[in-house]
Amino acid sequence: MHYLEWLPPEGAHILLVLFLSFLVGLEREERKASDDHYVFGGVRTFPLIGLIGYAMALLSNGVLLPQVLGFAVVSGFLWMSYWHKLATSGLAGVTSEMSGLITYLVGALVFREMLWIATTLTVVSILLLELKTGLENLAKRIEATDILTFAKFLLLSAVILPVLPNAPLGQFQLNPFKTWLVVVAVSAVSYGSYVLQRLTKDRGGILLAALLGGAYSSTVTTVVLARRSMREDQPHLFAGGILIASGVMYLRLVVLLALFSQGLMSRLALPFVVLAGLAIMVGWWWSRRGESGAQEVVRKFEPSNPLEIRAALLFALLFVLILITTHLAVEYLGDSGVYTLAALMGVTDVDPFIMGLTQAAPALTPLPVAASAILLAASSNNIAKGFYAFAWSSRRAGIESLCFLLGLALLGLIPLLW
Repeated sequence: MHYLEWLPPEGAHILLVLFLSFLVGLEREERKASDDHYVFGGVRTFPLIGLIGYAMALLSNGVLLPQVLGFAVVSGFLWMSYWHKLATSGLAGVTSEMSGLITYLVGALVFREMLWIATTLTVVSILLLELKTGLENLAKRIEATDILTFAKFLLLSAVILPVLPNAPLGQFQLNPFKTWLVVVAVSAVSYGSYVLQRLTKDRGGILLAALLGGAYSSTVTTVVLARRSMREDQPHLFAGGILIASGVMYLRLVVLLALFSQGLMSRLALPFVVLAGLAIMVGWWWSRRGESGAQEVVRKFEPSNPLEIRAALLFALLFVLILITTHLAVEYLGDSGVYTLAALMGVTDVDPFIMGLTQAAPALTPLPVAASAILLAASSNNIAKGFYAFAWSSRRAGIESLCFLLGLALLGLIPLLW
């Protein structure tokens, strides 16, 4: 800015207002040239509006009321423009008029030396105006249910979470904030997978479904792929996909442990990443063996919304119950009680139990015990999924899936040796 030192501060401000408002006017001028109906403003009108906004702020010495009156006057002229457009063309678009109001505010913001805000508003306005077609096409692709799902995520994370007390309560020292934070984190990971599956709908095959489904829920994905294998004569493909989903489960656990327990993550990240890589590579290799056209099977799995309020409340309830049960097991049964509970929890969903251990370690449960219990729970879950696949798959796919998942469960127990 040294080349502007010869100008008074007001001169530099006027140049900035002219530059920013000219950019908006240039974009509107291009739109006017491409449209065959009336469009408000262009490369002269918008700079004039910006200068009016700056001049009103300067003359009023920053007092708000005169600036508001100036804003109202400009709004009146813009309303007349909008009424003329409705009368002549019948089009109800109001983006040009709104751009005029923003340009007025840019002038006032520059006077107050809020230069970053003024520049940001200008750039964002130009992007919104220029990306009209892309944004409208995006809105057509997004369904109402997707908007509702995202609103539910905001409800869980930005509305409910901040108002919960962040302090241990009761005999078992339960922290409502940390409990709900766990719910939000697990839901966020599942929601990310859910969004990817929706975006890739009708694209990709069974292997893509296995990869994304493993991040959503490896147990649910195993059951869905097992049932699908009954209608398709491609056992290698489905057995490999089921193994891939269980491999992704380990990556999911690494992410959750990294969020809530650095101590457990440092102990388990390496074995979990190795198990995930091994399962994914073997599953991919096995899925491509022997059966022509294996990749032509189109996935049909439609995940359910992971952000249902009832599902979140149920997870929170399970988390609290398992956390209390873990406290009692440690107090009355010792380490063996934690290991027994880990083996039992693996039959259903390991997330509440593992998240409970992140809150219990190391204050209640020593880190080595908690890490061993997590390894045991993950292996127990793989064994359970193996029997689920055996029960609901075709004969060959069921046998292959059971062997793979039993092998993965045994490999998952090897880190217990050290």
